[in-house]
Amino acid sequence: MEPFVRVTGLVAPLDRANVDTDAIIPKQYLKSVHRSGFGPNLFDNWRYLDPGESGQDHGRRRLNPDFVLNQPRYQDAQILLARKNFGCGSSREHAVWALAGYGFRAVVAPSFADIFHNNCYKNALLPLRLEEQVIDRLFKAATGQENYHLTIDLSAQELSTPEGDAFRFDIDPFRKRCMIQGLDEIDLTLEHAEEIRRFESFRKDKSPWLFTNL
Repeated sequence: MEPFVRVTGLVAPLDRANVDTDAIIPKQYLKSVHRSGFGPNLFDNWRYLDPGESGQDHGRRRLNPDFVLNQPRYQDAQILLARKNFGCGSSREHAVWALAGYGFRAVVAPSFADIFHNNCYKNALLPLRLEEQVIDRLFKAATGQENYHLTIDLSAQELSTPEGDAFRFDIDPFRKRCMIQGLDEIDLTLEHAEEIRRFESFRKDKSPWLFTNL
């Protein structure tokens, strides 16, 4: 998993509350269990003017010029600015895969749906909560200025603006360590590899009949 320590990125403002996971990645793209390849289908129903299906050439589809991610000023954004209850709806982890696949490193919002919030940490996408009045200020700045960037320092737990403002945010210490060190659940398990090997050796000595077919 890619470590997240300090990221400075262009901001894309998505001014909609209660964005659900079906809007983030529609159901027709859920056939794959691989984590890659979902970026072109992020916000598919808003991003394109024609319907899409899994496996088609999305480069030939008609883009919606009014959608934020299709506007030239927000190309290559790494930080998504959103409204309350982002990621509500189903538990599909594909929603996080699509955001990460597009290139987003963080989503900044007043609140997140619980399952989506948990899935973010498993995929190196930082769900950063700030108070609603702060989010309002950031929306005003991101829509009013070209090339608006924010810096997120996870070690310091601080988001800073080009104007010099800094906002502290909370994060669970365990999740913070995993994000900074780039540890997913497999990596965390492998931290105990030697203990696991010792247990397997002990188990084999005590109960050899369990291993006769191995």
